[in-house]
Amino acid sequence: MSTKLILTTGIYDLIKDHLRRKKVTKSQEVILTEGLRNAKQVLRRDLPKDIVSVNNILRVKDVSTNDEIEVKLVAPDKAKFKKDKYSILSNLGLATVGKAVGETVEWPTATEIKTYQILATLPID
Repeated sequence: MSTKLILTTGIYDLIKDHLRRKKVTKSQEVILTEGLRNAKQVLRRDLPKDIVSVNNILRVKDVSTNDEIEVKLVAPDKAKFKKDKYSILSNLGLATVGKAVGETVEWPTATEIKTYQILATLPID
């Protein structure tokens, strides 16, 4: 079982709105609803540096393939897949946001359950 999510109020509200608009699968909705129910909300300045959030460079390992992936997690309107800028509301963003470096997370996609180990998160300059 993973630890409690730590989210800024803005990210909390963004995910809550995403859920309200039914933009996720049923299994994702269950995971996110439970995560939000138990989440700790903090101010941006109080967010620990090892917690995945928006405007971070995220490095994860896909456990099934052992491939390492590095992307920039950005606001939905800034996402550019070809530049490795993923929306915080993408599958990878939702799977990891609010989690700490070192955690392993499982995330159901439309076709499979992905397992990621969070290796690093750094602020985008």
